Amino acid sequence: MMDGFDLESALVCEGIIGDGCGGGRIFFVEDQKLQVYDPFTKESRVLLGDLKNVIRISKSGCIITIEEERKNTEFDLSTLKS
Repeated sequence: MMDGFDLESALVCEGIIGDGCGGGRIFFVEDQKLQVYDPFTKESRVLLGDLKNVIRISKSGCIITIEEERKNTEFDLSTLKS
């Protein structure tokens, strides 16, 4: 799923350059994992696993909110190490 992301999908969101963290990267849920894709390096990385029945994801600043059927999870990108 590296190229051709459907940015209209509820399971995909894009980091806006200058919004705090992850600018220019694409965040998506696939195979029950939150992943990030960097279009410049063409690399992807798993950020969080074991997600169940994800309805949608969204991003505000450094926080990615994952809405699952039974709970919401917030993932803070500022805690990541390069």
